[in-house]
Amino acid sequence: MIKYMQVLAYVPQGSLESYVRTANTYPMLTAKEELELAERLHNHSDLEAAKQLILSHLRFVIHIARNYSGYGLPQADLIQEGNIGLMKAIRRFNPQVGVRLVSFVVHWIKAEIHEYVLRNWRIVKVATTKAQRKLFFNLRKTKQRLGWFNQNEVEMVAKELGVTSKDVREMESRMADQDIAFDPTPEDETSEGHTIAPLLYLQDKSSDFADSIEEDNWDNHAVDKLSIAIKALDERSRDIIRARWLDENNKSTLQELADQYGISAERVRQLEKNAMKKIRLTIESSSNISK
Repeated sequence: MIKYMQVLAYVPQGSLESYVRTANTYPMLTAKEELELAERLHNHSDLEAAKQLILSHLRFVIHIARNYSGYGLPQADLIQEGNIGLMKAIRRFNPQVGVRLVSFVVHWIKAEIHEYVLRNWRIVKVATTKAQRKLFFNLRKTKQRLGWFNQNEVEMVAKELGVTSKDVREMESRMADQDIAFDPTPEDETSEGHTIAPLLYLQDKSSDFADSIEEDNWDNHAVDKLSIAIKALDERSRDIIRARWLDENNKSTLQELADQYGISAERVRQLEKNAMKKIRLTIESSSNISK
């Protein structure tokens, strides 16, 4: 898979607009050209053929990724995830099946983008089961009007997607919810219509003061372990984790970090994944030692 990833090094790095313009310059393949390249790749592991197949389908990935812009996630990251699905599909494509490559790769592209959306759309996952995933990606386009479904619409959607009415109601409710800050903001005090921060109404007045002290100590301990784990990373990995997850005001995209370090966005993604794994292992090791 790493060799396939290297093919993207041929795509100029820069702004999203520049990337889209460049992707559209690569010519689409005829059925004959596509078959010849696919056979070279399938029979001889020809990476030059893989490169041409990938580059000629980048515009298709962009087209699919744009359909997911309504989830509020960086378009560059959606495209990057779609590119990963494209490469996985091309590696598995058998030209002897007798179908065009685009008909095969569309499922892989969407699968990678779906996983990314489900991981990042909300802090709390909204879809974990197969039925919930189906509902999540079909509920918006099934709606015929704004607002909540009436009972007839619920039953219609349930029948169309092969789920229960209860599943439809539950997913509609989950998608209507929004992530809100736990701590109060100045708007909570000055705006009557602003959502009240959970801290203001979730406080347990009957709790013992000692419990609060113990909880604070535990939180501090957890923060200390996380801080130690992050310090154990190399400087570039620390910066990537900080820019991607810890900077609340301006989180960086994979492409922005790729431009900063002069590497591909996929390489940034790999560094991020490895760093998160090292952090988790460091925290688990310190927990075992403390026991």
